[in-house]
Amino acid sequence: MSDTQAPVILQEHDGWAEVVMNRPERKNAITGPFGAALAECMAQAASSDNIRLVVLRGAGGAFCSGLDLKEFNAEPAPSWLADFQGIWRGAHKALFECPKPIIGALERYAINGGAALALACDLLVVGEESFLQVGEVQIGMGAPYNMAWMSLRHPEHLMAQIALVGDRIHGPAMVDLGIAHACVADEVVLAHSHDLAQRLADFPGAGLAGIKAGLRARLEVGADAWFDRFVATSTGAKPRAMK
Repeated sequence: MSDTQAPVILQEHDGWAEVVMNRPERKNAITGPFGAALAECMAQAASSDNIRLVVLRGAGGAFCSGLDLKEFNAEPAPSWLADFQGIWRGAHKALFECPKPIIGALERYAINGGAALALACDLLVVGEESFLQVGEVQIGMGAPYNMAWMSLRHPEHLMAQIALVGDRIHGPAMVDLGIAHACVADEVVLAHSHDLAQRLADFPGAGLAGIKAGLRARLEVGADAWFDRFVATSTGAKPRAMK
């Protein structure tokens, strides 16, 4: 499999990199190989001395549509299915442990598992017509990684508004609620994200990494201990389509 065919790819720029979710034919939906590739690309970016921050985006003009239900419900079951919980934990650990700021470029939508990836970003740039949806409640499921990332960044009343109802939250509202850093015209989400990344990458010294380390120091727990708090409350229901 060539790099351009991988489910997630790493593209380096001048002092920063893009981690590109690369399943545009499936709206960048999540599978086991996707999760493993995301963890690998984030680890590569984290370990490179040439990369000071990361832009997380989707290929094909969309961020991430959530779990690939076609793959999860395939017969026979895919070989990675039994290991998926560990794979997906590994992807979120890689995001959590990345010492470099992560900018999310949210085009069109970030749904359920895709929303968790958007919420994992330190700064989020969204389109005016784009939306984020933590909709697991509408299909009778818990939302452990969404809850973990929201609890890291947001107060309980905002988490309740997002997760207990499960409705779509569009670009301007994401800014108003403090979820997104900036809301721009849909056609310039990537350009704005790239410009922001280059601006931050040009800052002198080790300020970016130092501030990111300071933000995480207040937790006093590692990635596994943090995520375990929220996974323990999940129902473990089998994914199914939203109504």
